[in-house]
Amino acid sequence: MGAENIFTAQIAALYLGPVGTTAPDGPTVALAPAWKNVGLFTPDSLAWSGDPEFSETEAHQSPNPVKVWQTKDANNLEVELLEWSAANFMAVYGGGTITSVTPSGGGAAYYKFTPPSIGTRTEVAAVLELGDGTRRMRRIIPRCMQREGVAHELGRDASATLPLNLSLLGNDLGTAPFYDVFNAAFSSFAPPEED
Repeated sequence: MGAENIFTAQIAALYLGPVGTTAPDGPTVALAPAWKNVGLFTPDSLAWSGDPEFSETEAHQSPNPVKVWQTKDANNLEVELLEWSAANFMAVYGGGTITSVTPSGGGAAYYKFTPPSIGTRTEVAAVLELGDGTRRMRRIIPRCMQREGVAHELGRDASATLPLNLSLLGNDLGTAPFYDVFNAAFSSFAPPEED
């Protein structure tokens, strides 16, 4: 117990890849090329939330439930992306296509983004990387999907952001929807020694 166990996410990076991309085998090993860094995001936007749901049995003899069990779980990773790119646009809209268009009557070529149609949103995998001094951790998310609507504030006095809100999806029964890996500098995570 002590101040050495306090964690401040001084550095953060978020990587997205296709579902099934090989997860990094540890908190500091190089990521496979399929993982793409989303780039810069606002310093106060990175957030994680969990929202479990429970059912309960009540009995006349007790003012408190006599049995409680979890029925659902919901986890979300949110961040406001600063970099407008084709990959980030497709991430925040849940897919879609980017095409290069050459006007038939001449003129400069341009890029066209078409959002995904209903039923064609794509799932992604995610790796969230955090660091504080020499301590490094990664949160590995095998499957997630952008399930929120996209709202842009396009004022002239602030940079416009792309809101990414990833909802975790389930995997095979018994497989965690996410897991964390920590380097040895997180000594407080070492399992207790057995007598």
